[in-house]
Amino acid sequence: METTMRNKQVILKHYINGFPEESDLMIVTAPDTMELKVKPGSSTILVKNLFLSCDPYMGTFMREPDSGSSEVAVETLSLLDAFIPGKPIAGVGVSEVIDSDDPCFAKGDFVWGFVDWEEYSTINSFGRFKIDISINVPLSYYTGILSVTGLTAYAGFFEICSPEKGETVFVSAAAGAVGQLVGQFAKLMGCYVVGSAGSKQKVDLLLNKFGFDDAFNYKEEPDLDAALKRCLPQGIDIYFENVGGKMLDSVLMNMKVHGRIAVCGMISQYHIETEEGIQNLPVVVYKRIKMQGFLAFDFIDRFPKYLEFVLPYINERKLVYVEDIVEGLENGPAALVGLFRGQNVGKQVLKIA
Repeated sequence: METTMRNKQVILKHYINGFPEESDLMIVTAPDTMELKVKPGSSTILVKNLFLSCDPYMGTFMREPDSGSSEVAVETLSLLDAFIPGKPIAGVGVSEVIDSDDPCFAKGDFVWGFVDWEEYSTINSFGRFKIDISINVPLSYYTGILSVTGLTAYAGFFEICSPEKGETVFVSAAAGAVGQLVGQFAKLMGCYVVGSAGSKQKVDLLLNKFGFDDAFNYKEEPDLDAALKRCLPQGIDIYFENVGGKMLDSVLMNMKVHGRIAVCGMISQYHIETEEGIQNLPVVVYKRIKMQGFLAFDFIDRFPKYLEFVLPYINERKLVYVEDIVEGLENGPAALVGLFRGQNVGKQVLKIA
């Protein structure tokens, strides 16, 4: 094995306005060689990155930070030093330990956590989770269903929305990484589940692979309120919010009294010049609706409980998990940017080794 190498990285070229473009990112090879060993006494870990997760929040961090919610989110996710022009972007990754000065990790271990988008990273153990390789699942699952994505779906649906059997559930962006899991969790609970997605292919996936009771392509619906009334004539008990904007406004008018809304994301608003206002917020008051935003890391203490819940369903093949895997670090910018335009089907993953 080589003892030194020049690290390949995906760099943020500049802060963005509007939708991210591939040209906002660049692939570079570091000019200096990197020694494939850690310094004694450093308590660090050297890892080879294998899989990287593409997630919607990454686009918001490509904008210049201000005093609003994006800056708070960056701090919360310990990504304060990432998404700075000239530096590698960062996200959830699965890695193999190449060398370690930390007694909790040994060469050959597999771990997941936040890493820079590069071939090799020197990291510390904070926020690092060791992967149990005796669990017979693909390593790529630890970018999604068995990491932040899965915990997001679980916490938003169970911890915030407290579902009961027979309730009606609506999931927007339902064919995405989180939405596909929320819908299936709801079906396992005995709920009636409807999803929206942005193509016929994705709607077919919801109905024929994920087991949703009904679904619609929002791009083909001139009246979202009418679409919701058609699919959920009795109203909505639980809304898992991934989109925002016009979809949220229409959903509010269709919520039942004491309905619950878990606000996971608002991808329709992330890259537009002027965010759309919500007209129907008074409904929250007179229908006594619970509406709560959240981050997966608010519920990190529930992660062991989540694994106890989800692993049996995976092993019994009662959960279907769809990944959209792109190979090669050089294809990372296209994979990430494609996510913001809805080109992915399922969880978008970048395989780099």
